[in-house]
Amino acid sequence: MPRSPFQYFDDIKTQEIAPGFFSKLIHTENNTINFIEVAAGCSVKLHQHIHQQCSFVIEGEFEMTIGDETQILTPTCFAVIPSNVVHGGTAITNCRLVDIFDPAREDYKLLNEK
Repeated sequence: MPRSPFQYFDDIKTQEIAPGFFSKLIHTENNTINFIEVAAGCSVKLHQHIHQQCSFVIEGEFEMTIGDETQILTPTCFAVIPSNVVHGGTAITNCRLVDIFDPAREDYKLLNEK
């Protein structure tokens, strides 16, 4: 029997995917959606992956570098990161973000199995 299309965030295990980055991950056939709470001062080092990524700040300020450009993201703007472009960032304040990845992140799916 298929799962209901209606789900609850409380049913999703929170996982620390990087120091200070606490995620609830949702996977569809084509996307991974990452709801993240980040503690002020925590960073994700510069990295790249095959996935296109859209990053949205829901609360707080997050300084993001994409390629050679750096900007502070707030709830008034967002970032679209092309496939294989180097990026990373630091939480200026405690913040909540949503990242959407296309295609789905197989490495993050493995985290749900742990």
